Amino acid sequence: QVQVEESGGGLVQAGGSLRLSCAASGHTFSRNAMGWFRQAPGKEREFVASISGSGISTSYADSVKGRFTISRDNAKNTGYLQMSSLKPEDTAVYYCAASSLSYIQTMKFQYNYWGQGTQVTVSS
Repeated sequence: QVQVEESGGGLVQAGGSLRLSCAASGHTFSRNAMGWFRQAPGKEREFVASISGSGISTSYADSVKGRFTISRDNAKNTGYLQMSSLKPEDTAVYYCAASSLSYIQTMKFQYNYWGQGTQVTVSS
């Protein structure tokens, strides 16, 4: 069993930056791929980024490629999502998720453990 909890959301102006954190507990964190998803009002939850358990491999949605960076510190059992050049369309609740598998996962059903989400609002 893995528990994950997000933090770091908030209100930022367009063009600004935020860093989200995902604290994990209850398992050997380095064995779990980690992902970030987001859900805007009235929309489906969508994939944002994923990182393998080792941290070597990453994957991004086209909409955030070049602006967002996913990383992890296995010694601290924590993952991160650095978001830069934020746009109003990035406004959403951002969720951290952990998979029972160690390689990159990009689909919601591939993740077993989810946090409660953290709100990110980008004003124009």
